[in-house]
Amino acid sequence: MERTEQLRVLKQVISHLDEGTTVDAGGIRHNPTWVYTCPELAEKEWQTFYRDTPQIIGATSDLPEPDSFLTTNDFGTPVLATRDAKGNFRAFVNVCRHRGVLLEEETQGKRSKFACPFHAWTYTNEGKLAGIPKPDHFGKIDFDSHGLVPLPAVERFGLLWVHPKPEGTINLDALLGGLVPEFEAWHWEGLVNFGHDFYDMRMNWKLANDTFGETYHFNALHRNTLAQNFHGHVQAYDTYGRNHRMTLVRREIDEMRKQPEETWEITQGTSPNYFLFPNIQINVTPFGLLLFRTYPRPGDPARSFSRVGFYARPELLKEFGEMIANITQVLADVIRDEDYAVAARSQIGADAGVPDHNVFGRNEPALHHYHNTYRRVLGMEPLELLPG
Repeated sequence: MERTEQLRVLKQVISHLDEGTTVDAGGIRHNPTWVYTCPELAEKEWQTFYRDTPQIIGATSDLPEPDSFLTTNDFGTPVLATRDAKGNFRAFVNVCRHRGVLLEEETQGKRSKFACPFHAWTYTNEGKLAGIPKPDHFGKIDFDSHGLVPLPAVERFGLLWVHPKPEGTINLDALLGGLVPEFEAWHWEGLVNFGHDFYDMRMNWKLANDTFGETYHFNALHRNTLAQNFHGHVQAYDTYGRNHRMTLVRREIDEMRKQPEETWEITQGTSPNYFLFPNIQINVTPFGLLLFRTYPRPGDPARSFSRVGFYARPELLKEFGEMIANITQVLADVIRDEDYAVAARSQIGADAGVPDHNVFGRNEPALHHYHNTYRRVLGMEPLELLPG
């Protein structure tokens, strides 16, 4: 985050703390609970937000060196992502061109060539067909037109984007809605991965996103955990097109504010949390970031799963590795065991359909923005702002 923006946000939350205020959406909105249960809406979301939208599949350090690869099938298209011998990031449909068999089954590793388990057709990590057994038996085939099907792929700001469709496009300036200068200023390219987590829960994917949408719950749900380190009932909030940044307030800000302004650091006094529409949460920490990616289970509106990646600056990881790992795991456990657990209980209420709506308060602007954004993209009427 650029220095001037850091100071603006820090001063804003200090003002909120002094005045006992927080961000204000200007009213309340009623959100119908059927959006968490409707199969038809879930199918429309899957096609629009996952099958037709660029997806973040990880960070630069998930492909740490030439010849490294990773695979994913989280959004309907099986993806093989590689870093070739020259260090270029590439992505392909992870399917052999002979009989359509899944080519690579490992989730991550290092390999310069990939051999199909069915008939041993072999491909380079640049996607080229390198060889087939018994070509004299098989018949004439044009190697140039039978390489792996490429997918649009972009590596920027230390993150990896792939479009699920070969004919798709990735325009990060449009997708990020004004966040480009801010992401450039973070220098996430040098982060290294030090772990992953996976949560499979009985809750709609939007409920998972909702848990990141306010600090109103901190002093209740997190009274023995996060509330020990964060001020509840206060935040800064800024929107960037379909995306937003919600800035949580660390208790360290109480001592930081006593120091000269030129020494203030945004990650000392706060924790910026970016939401990238439709399913990404980036939680910035003093040592790096946590990357949350949430996906629905097609065919079941009441199920979703989240993948979590832990990333840190290598010099800090080298010196404080055990401490960083412990802090990160505690935070991830809180999200799984408290936030996601209570969201699963919300799913039970949504399934019952009574009451027929829940309420987004004035102090929950991220929920207002997120839900009206996805409704607008799907051609639905926005939630009405009501006095309150």
